[in-house]
Amino acid sequence: MHPTTKAIRTQTPRTAEGEHSTPLFLTSSFCFEDAEAMRGAFADETDDNIYSRFSNPNTQEFTDKLVALEGAEAGYATASGMSAIFASFMALLKSGDHLLCCRSVFGSTHTILSKYLPKYGIAYTYVDAETPETWEAAIRPNTKMVFLETPTNPGLEVIDLAVIGDLCRRHHLLLNIDNCFATPILQQPIAYGAHLVTHSATKWIDGQGRVLGGAVVGRADLIQEIYLFCRSSGPALSPFNAWVLSKSLETLDVRMERHSANALFLAQALEGHPKINGLKYPHLPSHPQYAIAKAQMQSGGGIFCFELNGGLDAGRRFLDALQLLSLTANLGDTRSIASHPASTTHAKLSEAERAAVRITPGLIRISVGLEHRDDILADLLQALDAC
Repeated sequence: MHPTTKAIRTQTPRTAEGEHSTPLFLTSSFCFEDAEAMRGAFADETDDNIYSRFSNPNTQEFTDKLVALEGAEAGYATASGMSAIFASFMALLKSGDHLLCCRSVFGSTHTILSKYLPKYGIAYTYVDAETPETWEAAIRPNTKMVFLETPTNPGLEVIDLAVIGDLCRRHHLLLNIDNCFATPILQQPIAYGAHLVTHSATKWIDGQGRVLGGAVVGRADLIQEIYLFCRSSGPALSPFNAWVLSKSLETLDVRMERHSANALFLAQALEGHPKINGLKYPHLPSHPQYAIAKAQMQSGGGIFCFELNGGLDAGRRFLDALQLLSLTANLGDTRSIASHPASTTHAKLSEAERAAVRITPGLIRISVGLEHRDDILADLLQALDAC
């Protein structure tokens, strides 16, 4: 079956009630028929559920669907996207290891790399997303993992996965890809050699701004190590959130088609606007990595960004003038969202660090929703007029 069909038809075995839609399994623990069955479960001799911090039918169904969409061997679901990223580091890296990372990453990912991993003796080096040919020179004898986003947040740089996959194969490095912006509908990093793929399911996967969630999928032996780390440290996804996210995966394909179509229309309409000094969208021919984006992404996704003439003051006037778009700390919603990365998601970076990844005072990120494209455009145009 096609992966999108699997995402709809993968389902927890029906109970005696014969339900068509998977029920909620809101239980902290699971019972056993006898002492021997309980012993076997704790000895990992069976796949029986023991405790919902370890596994739960709702969580397993969500993970199985995401594994099918990404073309992975196994997966584990976590309470948030950041717990998925953190678990992928802590389960597989040790003191003395070195991690290579693209310079343009989400602000909380930067905090983990710069503030917390060094406490455990794990070093990191940033490399420019736009020049992957320079990455090889940054590899050290103790480099173990390459981590990157593509497209990056918020600047939408697109990294050539084929090039990075080849680099990691030649140097025997683990390749860990944050696929949040593209989703498995638009991009499958495992096909290019990725060993792990992380997701903030809070974003496009949920798609309606309802719940938090995250996941790591990839090679089975690596996922087993991540599972054991999470089983002990506890960042498990709740059964209710897993139930919501599993149902959301059933519509991810059609939603991303509409998000991407809306975003492309808006990017084309706004490119060249006199109030805008540069607009980026992966499937616009003007994007610096347009050819790469066309080759590895089914469509351009639901995010575009632009730099306002007038910097910070213009950015504030633009946001304050919006009437339809939401100002909120999220993306990937049915509702279109505008944000100002320099004062929100990347505010904890220094001015020099923001400049290094081209997060300027006037940068605006738009997460395009499912509203009618003409209504979104009208709101953006009137806000541009006001700034």
